[in-house]
Amino acid sequence: MVEIFNDYNVKNHTTFKIGGNVKKAAFPSSVSELIELLNLDEYDLVLGNCSNVLFSSENIDKSIIFTDKINEYKIENNIVKVCCGTKGPIVSKECSKKGLSGFEFLIGFPGSFGGMICMNASAHNQFISDCFISARVYDTNNKKLLILNKDEMEFGYRKSVINEKKYILLEAEFMLKEGDCEKIEEIMQRNTEFRKQRQPALSYPNAGSIFKNPENDSAGRLLDLCGLKGRISGGAQVFEKHANFIINKNNANSFDVISLMYEMYTNVREKYRIELKPEIKYIGNEGSREQKLWKIMTENIH
Repeated sequence: MVEIFNDYNVKNHTTFKIGGNVKKAAFPSSVSELIELLNLDEYDLVLGNCSNVLFSSENIDKSIIFTDKINEYKIENNIVKVCCGTKGPIVSKECSKKGLSGFEFLIGFPGSFGGMICMNASAHNQFISDCFISARVYDTNNKKLLILNKDEMEFGYRKSVINEKKYILLEAEFMLKEGDCEKIEEIMQRNTEFRKQRQPALSYPNAGSIFKNPENDSAGRLLDLCGLKGRISGGAQVFEKHANFIINKNNANSFDVISLMYEMYTNVREKYRIELKPEIKYIGNEGSREQKLWKIMTENIH
């Protein structure tokens, strides 16, 4: 039986720890339950662990499906099959025990496979698409199931065909490489240490990188050159060790974060004539003051 809640508060469902109430929230526990909900055509969004999502602090007139209970996975030889709600670090650790290489970079990712595949998550020169074989998706426009191979996924930097065609990722299959357990574990420890030194721990609620890297450059480098480390807006602060992160330092609300993002965006645009694009997703109400700032950053409306 699918758990469904009306007027559901999403604040504690996100790594940012920010958000108001949504109209309805559903929590399917299997792919088949998810498909049944999608066939009803009553829900506006499907989300996973919400590790790169900023919800408005105001109440949001949307019905949302959360997939974090759809978390099964299977490893057979070097083939890994995962459901959309499965968290990356869990599979990364299990693969390392079996001497399978390719998911070392996932050890520090708080997200689930649905979102990571949609945005072709990457770190330390590894991409989720590197080992990808195929995905089973739900076509929301035509209400049918599809199997997509790697070419059909149209992977790029922080993107895939999933969002462009409004597909919902259900399950995916990967082929990893056989490797040495000790070497794989060493890489994972090195990746973990790197994140500890340069990125905020989840004890400082955050949503990962705020802006995408522009071509042949780094958003963090540009923001750092603008002197934005430590900048504060209400309860939100630019992380002092890496300027492309915002932390919820003191009960920040969504407008605190959007205002700080807009300040970061404007500084880089005015100093370097570069339009940074948000990497996180914002979910709010049309016409709100923060939605207007968000549209400026995403649609280049000046």
